[in-house]
Amino acid sequence: MSAAREGIDACSWFRVYDIIEAVHRYLARQQDAILVEGTPRASVFEREINTYFVQTGIGWQLVNGEIVTRGNEVFEGTVKTAVTVLKEDAKPTAAEHLQFAISALSARPKADTSGAVTHATSAVECVLGEITGQAMTLGKYLDSTSVHPALKKGLDGIYGYASDEGARHGKEGTEPAREEAEFAVAVCAAVCTLLTRKHPK
Repeated sequence: MSAAREGIDACSWFRVYDIIEAVHRYLARQQDAILVEGTPRASVFEREINTYFVQTGIGWQLVNGEIVTRGNEVFEGTVKTAVTVLKEDAKPTAAEHLQFAISALSARPKADTSGAVTHATSAVECVLGEITGQAMTLGKYLDSTSVHPALKKGLDGIYGYASDEGARHGKEGTEPAREEAEFAVAVCAAVCTLLTRKHPK
């Protein structure tokens, strides 16, 4: 046990998360490993790890056996709501883009902020494609609909930011800051929810 502890202590921080994921996979495979009240060990392990992360201020969480970034409650709620709404409205590709955006923010040891923004904006464009029946950017959609000018300006700004930072067009040597990428993902998730609820199948 001491040798294992020493090995873990010597790991880079992101390797510790690899170990946590491996432990969860091991516990999940133990079909007969049931704890009190019939709760599987993997579920108990996930709950206890997440409690520890929250108590110590660690910005990660174990979700379905994968360590992913943990934002504030507003960010988490916005993205989760969007994914749920998209799946319920039979828009799985858009939902997957938002989930890929979270995975990109959760990349270790360095977040893929460009990938996060790219997937988030792609989620919006997927929703627009379903609504209009054609490939359409958010800007073109806003120009063709009666959206309040202030809201239109704000949404246009997200796309302008994504393009300027190279997230959507692969601009060399440019990468969004993490805080800005999280904001862009949250806004795109909120837009997906808004559009889907306004134009349900």
